[in-house]
Amino acid sequence: MTPARMRPTHPVDRRLPDLVTAFSLVSDASGETLEGVTVRGVTVASDDVEPGDLFVGIPGLRRHGATFAPGAVEAGAVAVLTDAAGAALLDLPPDVPVLVAEDPRALAGPVAAWVHGHPAERLTTVAVTGTNGKTTTTYFVDAALRAAHPLTAVLGTVELRIGDEAIESPRTTVEAPVLQALLALALERGATAMTTEASSHALALHRTAGTLFDVAAFTNLQRDHLDFHGDMEGYFADKARLFDPAQSRRGVVVVDDEWGRRLAAQARIPVETVATHVGDPAAADADWAVVGADIGLDGVGSTFVLRGPDGTDHEAVSPLPGLVNVSNAALAIVVAHAAGVDLDAAIDAVSHAHAIPGRMERVIERAPGRPLGLVDYAHTPDALVLALEAVRPITPGRLVIVFGSDGDRDRGKRPIMGQIAARLADVLVVTDENPRSEEPASIRSAILTGVRKQRPDLHDVREVEPRAQAIREALALAREGDTVIVTGKGHEPTQEIAGVFHRYNDRDVLRAALAEGVVGSAWTDRTGEPA
Repeated sequence: MTPARMRPTHPVDRRLPDLVTAFSLVSDASGETLEGVTVRGVTVASDDVEPGDLFVGIPGLRRHGATFAPGAVEAGAVAVLTDAAGAALLDLPPDVPVLVAEDPRALAGPVAAWVHGHPAERLTTVAVTGTNGKTTTTYFVDAALRAAHPLTAVLGTVELRIGDEAIESPRTTVEAPVLQALLALALERGATAMTTEASSHALALHRTAGTLFDVAAFTNLQRDHLDFHGDMEGYFADKARLFDPAQSRRGVVVVDDEWGRRLAAQARIPVETVATHVGDPAAADADWAVVGADIGLDGVGSTFVLRGPDGTDHEAVSPLPGLVNVSNAALAIVVAHAAGVDLDAAIDAVSHAHAIPGRMERVIERAPGRPLGLVDYAHTPDALVLALEAVRPITPGRLVIVFGSDGDRDRGKRPIMGQIAARLADVLVVTDENPRSEEPASIRSAILTGVRKQRPDLHDVREVEPRAQAIREALALAREGDTVIVTGKGHEPTQEIAGVFHRYNDRDVLRAALAEGVVGSAWTDRTGEPA
């Protein structure tokens, strides 16, 4: 089942004239023609149309969505909503009404919410934004919400899940009509709470429009997506859209970085602040603060003390290792509490949260004769620093990293990633991530430029493609006591090369290589040197 097919099984027919009136739309159809039309769904994708849908044709980077309207109508769309430029492209049967709005992209979410009866109003809703930690925090929040809500939904980068049913997610935040349909389906199945990741792209492109979240959360802001946002100021401005009265009722903001502090100061909704770095001066002014932490080591989470607004200290646990996950857990606890969960119940639920796919995921357990094998989604400079610093204390031997960088994305971070890896890891295997339309070798070359700044002689640095072979080579180089960490793709089930999506997953490759006996095969028993 595709995300767009996850719709309520009992949709309500909504009269098209009422929709036109509700949103002050311009129509080319007569009142008599409109009167006979009912709408039961909304989509912006012509290949996901179901009978009775309103198709929204929005401007695209290469083609206007209105050019796909004939196919949408053939598939069962009963009307088309677009802008004036899109309407000028249409040549549809006279019985298909065309509705015109100035910004159909911004209107797609509110219209879909109206069609589905505003499902978010009957759910407790949480949205998590930020550069790093969105997925982990979302899962922690969902675990805490389940302490008070028997059935919940969680939507994000890894999956779209309602109760126990889940499918792969196509992106961090689904398109606005899909979000509204998922909310309606969750409500139909008895869910009472939903948590979603809100990416900066989604906020800029109005994918969350039409939902007024009960709580908005902010993790941090680090370099990423500058190919889309232009610069950090533009990136910040799009993240801040979530903290507006039209989008959220209240917010919880981590103030460990300057962006969090700026957001807390300028947000137009009530905000609680959380400081998660012990000893940080920001803690003195924060509503909630981590005032003590024991960072967990091999296979163990971290314990920490969270001080509340009334000065009371609360003992808490992050089930995942590393300082970054103390931050994620503390934020999740405060968010869940803001969403109505008892504080002690939220703390307990987060401490027992399940492992999160592709986030410091232990794929190969450390054992005699073999290394620890981890998969982590770290794909930004700051996330890579946090991942490697978290893994170093649990690595008695060498830290071996397999990594790359995405194509058609922020090119400036590639040498930065290389320099970080060269500084914090012992053995580097540079490979491909999602090259997309770029030449993979050019991406690797940019990474190696950064590596050379730290290691001019490229000692213990290898360039290997394809990615699966790079993972095998890393395991062949690894010995007992080493840690192999594969970063950049995490849970992702595909790899995009030259516009083609190939089924691929880092975890599957690691497990297969272990089963094949690859571990340590590059070393001799006598000398300990590469064979």
